[in-house]
Amino acid sequence: MALLAVALPVRPHGEEPPPSIRLTSPLGRIGSLTNVRIVAQVVSAPGVIIEAVTFYVDGQLYETVTNGPPYAVEWVDENPFERRELAVEVADHLGRIARDALTLEPFEITEISDVRSVLLEAGIYDERGRFVRGLNASNFVVQEDGVQQTIDLARHEALPATFALLVDSSQSMHRRIDYVREAAGKLVDFLRPADRVLVAPFTRALAAVTGPTSDRQTILESIGRIDASGGTAIVDSLVDMVRRLPPNEARRVIVLVTDGYDEKSATPIDEALTALKQSGVTVYVVAIGGVAGVSLKGERLLRRIASETGGQLYSPTREEELVAVHARLAGDAQNRYLVTYTPANQARDGKWRDVTFATTPAYVVRTRAGYTAPAPPPIRPELEFTITDTTRQYVDLSAADLIVVENGVEQTIEAFHEATAPVSMILALDASGSMRRATGAVVEAAQEFVAALRPQDSLGLLLFADRPVLAHDLSTVRDATIKTIESYTAAGGTALYDGLWDALTRLQRVEGRRAIVVLSDGRDEDNPGTGPGSVKTAQEILDIIRQAGTAIFPIGLGPNVDRTFLERLAEVSGGEAYFPEDVETLQDDYRRVVENLRRRYVLSYTSTNGERDGEWRDVEIRSRLSSVVITTRGGYFAPER
Repeated sequence: MALLAVALPVRPHGEEPPPSIRLTSPLGRIGSLTNVRIVAQVVSAPGVIIEAVTFYVDGQLYETVTNGPPYAVEWVDENPFERRELAVEVADHLGRIARDALTLEPFEITEISDVRSVLLEAGIYDERGRFVRGLNASNFVVQEDGVQQTIDLARHEALPATFALLVDSSQSMHRRIDYVREAAGKLVDFLRPADRVLVAPFTRALAAVTGPTSDRQTILESIGRIDASGGTAIVDSLVDMVRRLPPNEARRVIVLVTDGYDEKSATPIDEALTALKQSGVTVYVVAIGGVAGVSLKGERLLRRIASETGGQLYSPTREEELVAVHARLAGDAQNRYLVTYTPANQARDGKWRDVTFATTPAYVVRTRAGYTAPAPPPIRPELEFTITDTTRQYVDLSAADLIVVENGVEQTIEAFHEATAPVSMILALDASGSMRRATGAVVEAAQEFVAALRPQDSLGLLLFADRPVLAHDLSTVRDATIKTIESYTAAGGTALYDGLWDALTRLQRVEGRRAIVVLSDGRDEDNPGTGPGSVKTAQEILDIIRQAGTAIFPIGLGPNVDRTFLERLAEVSGGEAYFPEDVETLQDDYRRVVENLRRRYVLSYTSTNGERDGEWRDVEIRSRLSSVVITTRGGYFAPER
């Protein structure tokens, strides 16, 4: 047989193709604050020397690796609710650069309004453990808390899955760490293109997580880096892993590779199982023991974890068994019946609901044992207040200086800041006949008050005599307000209560911060012959203040005011009352109102009482420091269902 020699073209030196680079982990978000491995795969021709691989986060240099492969850095994803940009560059010895980048999209927060539908993923098997195909809704019976449900949809579907390889790398696994790596690595052979993997070694806590990724080399490299040392916290690590799994994946699976020896976990197993079941994650366990196998105590723990989450326990003793184990594990995780129903019980009570799933004819069914109904949204009140000393001088404090007690129960302050949001306010001026002698001073002081307000604050003008009149509605246009004040005249009685009622009901239609500044020189009374007095009563005003959430600043001018009522208005609303001795000092009190509005604080917390009962809740804000006076409206109404 003759051989034909073919001369191949020789590539001149320096013309080797440039390297290429690809980010293979993470390919998505995996949970809240967590330690993540950013991994890049580099492909280069023989003879090309990789000088450096440089990682960037949001366009900023993060770290440079010069001793790879593997080319990977650890990074803390501090806020999964923000968009982040990851990029990587590779440079070879000829100065050529290749680049890859990806965007980590933020998690979206959605609020469930009711229990619309429940999804069950069920594995159904015959007596020989083989997956049963060809069933439909007529073969299934689903009960929730003993009540049979109407099935909306049932179908067999091979779902893409996210596998979290939770690999025990503690000291107790040292003698079999090669076997552990082998056990973890075998799963890769059974992954489909749409499946993704996270590699998460653990000892007393999770180490840096690789993924999610579908790149085989990245997965195998991460598994190959696992070393055995330290203590073991299986239960704690499971709970932590659940928090880090992508929340919106169609199928989420944890493959736990361990010997079952847990010496360091602080989380009670019942609490951990509750978290696992609430998350809808299925746990498969590959139990790897020493010469004597897995202990009885360890096996009971692992079997319970698998069975109560709808998974299985596998206990291979030889390497050749791993192929069969992973084939069954992957098949079980990927082949499922999807069954949905709309619960007859639509209460959003946050309670656990038992679900039973049976088939006709009878087969072995593996699915989750139930679900936790959505809880009502948390109640997060916002309280506005002022901080002064005993001489009514404003004091600056921090959240650490404050104690918040709701109905006798101390709360945890979550937010504390200055109240800088715009204020919608109504200036309510007494225009009764008794104000006639002070007309000039009233007009001048009111105009100065208007001029002192911030441009973003809205102001309305209400005049009350025999009856209230909204002379100028809420607006940030000051010229019109000034002109309306210039036309102020005094005549008639004093319908103070009706004026306050109209101001409060007008502001109730406005979102955000609200305030009323009311000036009066007398009591609520009729002026005989000019018209009726107030239709509303003092008690009706005090009752609506709590609902209105509006701070009231009464200014009582002269000796004939109802001081007790005006002080009560300020106390109930969280405002402040002023009593100038004469009209000449009126401007000073208006300035104090403006300063009060600018020196207020807001704090918020998640109430320990989640009942949405619409009831009033007393809230006391106290200072840890002496000689401090805190003024607030004293509580809030809980929302209703």
